[in-house]
Amino acid sequence: MTSRNDELFELSRNYIPGGVNSPVRAFRSVGGTPRFFTKGVGSRVWDADGKQYLDYVGSWGPLILGHADADVVRAVCDTAALGLSFGAPTELELHMARHLVERMPSLEKVRLVSSGTEATMSAIRLARGFTGRATLVKFEGCYHGHADSLLVKAGSGLLTFGQPSSAGVPADCSGHTLVLDYNDIDQVERLFAEKGDEIACVIVEPVAGNMNLIKPRPGFLEALRALCTRHGAVLIFDEVMTGFRVGLGGVQGLYGIRPDLTTLGKVIGGGLPVGAFGGRADIMERLAPLGPVYQAGTLSGNPVAVAAGLKTLEKIAVPGFFDALTARTRRLVDGFNAAARDAGVLACADSVGGMFGVYFRATPPGSYAEVMASDKDAFNRFYHRMLLEGVYLAPSAFEAGFVSAAHSDADIDATVAAAARCLDRLAA
Repeated sequence: MTSRNDELFELSRNYIPGGVNSPVRAFRSVGGTPRFFTKGVGSRVWDADGKQYLDYVGSWGPLILGHADADVVRAVCDTAALGLSFGAPTELELHMARHLVERMPSLEKVRLVSSGTEATMSAIRLARGFTGRATLVKFEGCYHGHADSLLVKAGSGLLTFGQPSSAGVPADCSGHTLVLDYNDIDQVERLFAEKGDEIACVIVEPVAGNMNLIKPRPGFLEALRALCTRHGAVLIFDEVMTGFRVGLGGVQGLYGIRPDLTTLGKVIGGGLPVGAFGGRADIMERLAPLGPVYQAGTLSGNPVAVAAGLKTLEKIAVPGFFDALTARTRRLVDGFNAAARDAGVLACADSVGGMFGVYFRATPPGSYAEVMASDKDAFNRFYHRMLLEGVYLAPSAFEAGFVSAAHSDADIDATVAAAARCLDRLAA
């Protein structure tokens, strides 16, 4: 019997490059045919063949309340009935900005955009305009969107500038970007000692989620804060993924570190396209129309998307929400770790808030190099067995997973039982 997923993928490849509108969806990393989804409710999704899955992707993080949350859907419908877009200010934008500023103390002023890529691109331009410097520092494996200056991999040595990691990015676009190893404090200190007065900003995922889940080692974020302060550089926390995902105040709230600028996305749109960047008022006021740093967006602050985000943010602000989400995610991780031990498979898992990582290695990784050294083939075999079990994980060994408030303890226990069966088959 022909799979409808296969048919749709073949048709899509005739009209869309690679058959997908974002590369990881193509299943190139794990092999096989991507699933085309037709419906999502709560913790579950259904594909074009009618197969049901427990979903741990959640649209790559935004769906912290689960799919088609009734209150969020109602807010979207009510707002859409009044108009889809105006290209002019709305009261909803004010409510969103006020909510973000009240929830994250580092945000004194904020501007809404339409995506995480827009947020990071704009924050970096603002940091350069504020400092009058050109050099950007980022970390290997951290993804900050697909702007040219950010599609950069490490050069041949510590103090060499990065090299483009994508065709179509001119070398001079990456000529002001330095790429260091995540969690390596010594590298950062040596760089600032050599080039501190040239560095406009340091951008980092404070908890990495785009090379699987990687936690900052003790002192790493603190060192970034101290060095940026000492040398007059702008510290940017990219919390597009972690903001309102790991806690109500993001990673900066968990670790008590105040960046100069923060980028947000995903959860603040509730599943619709919204991004934001904000921070110190003296930096933000360098933006047009107040200052010389230009940034604009026709659909920025789209009322329908903002309505979805506001309702989501309202619901996750209920006392105890993140305690419950963190505990449920920990239940998943602890269950996986026990299953891996019982099966004798070299694998482990870890979590922060509602995010988790699964690694086919002895211990959770602390750097890009350690992630890349994990057993990718073992993950791929595990991934496809979990699909057969009705569990949908991110189709890559290098992506974090997400638990939502819609996942019940029974969902978690069923997932752990499925993982145990799959790990036993791997060990056989």
